Amino acid sequence: MLAQRGMSQKKLAELTGVTGAAVNGWVNGRSEPRYEKIAAIAEALGVDVEDAVSRRAPMATSSDVKWIFRAAPEDGGREGGNAATFAFSPSLEVLAREATQNSLDEQLPGTQPVVARYVLHELTGQHLQDFMLALGWESIERHITAAADVRQKVGRVLRDGLQELKRTQRLILLRVDDYNATGLTGPEYDDGRFARVVRRTLDSGKAGTQGGSYGLGKAALWATSRFGLVLVNSTLSVPEGGRTERRMAGRLELPWHMLDGVEYAGPGWFGTIDPERQNTAQSWWGDRQAAESLYLERQNSTPGTTFLVVGAFDGSGETEDLEDMHDRLVSSLARNFWASMIGGKQEGAKLRASVAAFRNGDPVKPEEFIDPHVYEPARSRAVQAFLDGETVEELTDRNHVLQTTVPLELRRRKDDLSTNAPGMHEAVLLVTPADEADDQPDCIAYMRATRMVVKYKRIGDLPLGHRPFQAVLLAGAATRSGTPDAEAAEQLLRTAEPPDHNDWEGTEDLTATYERGARQKIIDFKRLAEQKVREVLRGQEDDAAQDEGPEALRELLRLDRPKVTRTQGFPTVKAIAGGIDDQGAWDVTVTVKLPKREEAWVLSAVPKFLTRSSGPVSVEWSKLIPIDGCDLTPRGNLTFRDGAVQGKFRGITDVSSHPVSAAMSQVMVDVRRAKEELT
Repeated sequence: MLAQRGMSQKKLAELTGVTGAAVNGWVNGRSEPRYEKIAAIAEALGVDVEDAVSRRAPMATSSDVKWIFRAAPEDGGREGGNAATFAFSPSLEVLAREATQNSLDEQLPGTQPVVARYVLHELTGQHLQDFMLALGWESIERHITAAADVRQKVGRVLRDGLQELKRTQRLILLRVDDYNATGLTGPEYDDGRFARVVRRTLDSGKAGTQGGSYGLGKAALWATSRFGLVLVNSTLSVPEGGRTERRMAGRLELPWHMLDGVEYAGPGWFGTIDPERQNTAQSWWGDRQAAESLYLERQNSTPGTTFLVVGAFDGSGETEDLEDMHDRLVSSLARNFWASMIGGKQEGAKLRASVAAFRNGDPVKPEEFIDPHVYEPARSRAVQAFLDGETVEELTDRNHVLQTTVPLELRRRKDDLSTNAPGMHEAVLLVTPADEADDQPDCIAYMRATRMVVKYKRIGDLPLGHRPFQAVLLAGAATRSGTPDAEAAEQLLRTAEPPDHNDWEGTEDLTATYERGARQKIIDFKRLAEQKVREVLRGQEDDAAQDEGPEALRELLRLDRPKVTRTQGFPTVKAIAGGIDDQGAWDVTVTVKLPKREEAWVLSAVPKFLTRSSGPVSVEWSKLIPIDGCDLTPRGNLTFRDGAVQGKFRGITDVSSHPVSAAMSQVMVDVRRAKEELT
């Protein structure tokens, strides 16, 4: 505390009327001051008596807090921004996925779910001015302006953010709160959650059943700020410096820049000056007024952390409106975490998530807690039945959920010196009829411990005339078996996830950690899961056929009803080839495989961009050209000729609809039945 106040032992002795030896004894724990001396010590240090008695860190005043920027290295090295932020597309969908996964990873032991709250604030006028004053905007604006070099990607984003703020006099804040989580515990600089999140890059410190493993997820917060600026306020589950509430800090991610002739490495921190470290800001313990002025005050004292993204935006360019941003967050949370939000008789929900939007303190969209059964009815029914122990072995009702198993052959870790065989893990596969309004049936969803969806995949080569379905594959700790093989599978699959955590595949970490053949075992596992779904569907079709009775009897009882042609299966993309043209558009030729039927197929062809950091994003065609076996309809759909089993067309995407450069993406084409009557 003396160091924090910049006071020597000699000066404290003078102010409290004691000898230097007495103060030295107090500091080194050889003796304890009497109560009246404690009051004198508190007055001398300018802190509460309670702080002096418990030797806890004192609260800081607003005048104590300032922005401090890291000096440039003397070797002349320069960085164009935090490399971790380039791993993600700066979109709200990615932020919601990454931040919520991190919250689930920090869930406190027990049965209570993590509560994740996403709150949007749009500020204008006096509300904006008051926030900027509390933030110390004048101090950091000069640094942001100096770093806005249009020759660099980060610089262009910064310049656009400054121009947008000046043009609209409007700022959007996005608060990401979690409750029933550990909070940013640990010391200021040494290993701990606080240092890993606020001070370090690419350091996750995670293991076991946790979702993250690269330390990249937190970067999505900074990537979604127009200025690379995030503030934090954490309530700790374990005290630090004698305190737990309102541990506050800020970090501004800038590239190298020069201001007033001084070179800066880039990043800056918002906090109090650390007297023991030159030119360094440390976190501070704030009061309610400071937290409220920075839109950081939390609802209650439950442990967890609040992140405030300053100048929040959707880098995909798909939305800038406050209401649209709200809806996009809801959609992302529902799509990625519906299974985490379900609780049953045998296990409670892991997550409750809500989204709200305010404009200058007035509610625009009140807080909405997401109901997974509304957004994912069939899949939610499947996981609910599993957690309630109410699955069946045969689908005889549209609300039934069939449960079976899929084997995953485990591989030995390279550091495992045992001679025992790695063994086999039995993952749980759930299959249930799709909801009638489901526009994307026949998919399987992969997930492990936290029940966040790792990936959705459409299953092909299905039995003709099958009933539309949804499937869920629960692997590792998600099976709830608690067996060693489940733990081993959890570790294997976790290592097989890329930084985006959006698939199970071969990764460098997998190769470095496991014996040869691990990648192939994972490929086999996913293939077996799809094959098991096909077997389940064929079994249902066989049972249905047997229930109809012998063929001769069916002919006698047909009663001459009109013949109705039965649609067998769905059209699928057989092949896609092409490249990027001189205008930066994808120019592709698509071959479609058509199930044979008498009527013509009428399909809409939807181009979608795939990036490493997000799911498919629909774009538009600038041209759609029939080549073989098809024609273009007045509404821009494709009609394939009667009885055709294959067709081909060419499409060129509209560059103005691209969320990112074509060179930074892959392209896929989804074909769907179109609701268009042909004359």
